[in-house]
Amino acid sequence: MSRRHRAEKRPAPVDTIYKNETLGRFINLIMERGKKSTAERIMYSALEVVAEKTKENPVEVFEKAIENVRPQLELKSRRVGGATYQVPIEVKEGRGKALGMRWLINNARNRKGQSMARALSNELLDAYNNTGSAIKKRDDTHKMAQANKAFAHYRW
Repeated sequence: MSRRHRAEKRPAPVDTIYKNETLGRFINLIMERGKKSTAERIMYSALEVVAEKTKENPVEVFEKAIENVRPQLELKSRRVGGATYQVPIEVKEGRGKALGMRWLINNARNRKGQSMARALSNELLDAYNNTGSAIKKRDDTHKMAQANKAFAHYRW
C-alpha cells in the first residue's frame, strides 16, 4: 500500500438486469471461484421468490433489507498502555453496507437443507421484516458497543 496517495475508488459493478450498484456488489460477494453466472442465477431467483411473496418491487425489498441489517456502531480494539480495550465507534455508510451484505450471505449459507436461492430469499425477507439471524447479529453488535461505552474516550 502506497504511503503517498490514497487508493482510488473503483466504480462499483452494476448488475445486468436491474442496473443497480448495490445488487452488483452483492452478486460479487455471493460469487465463489469466479462463477459469476451461478451467483447471478442464485440472486435473481431469490429476487423472484421475494417478489412472489411480498408482491412488491424486489429491488426495493432488497435495499430495505440491507438498510435494516446495516450496523450503526461497531467495536475496534485499541491498545492503551498494555491493555486492549474494545472501543465503540460509528460505522461509515459504505462499511455498514458491506458488513450487512456479508452477514446476510453468511447467514443464508448457514441455513441448511435448502437451496442457496431459497435460503437467500428467506434471509432477505427476514431482514426486511426486522427478524432473522442477520438482524440478531446487528443487535448483538449494538449491545456490545453499548456495554463498552465507558471506553469511548479512547477513540482517536
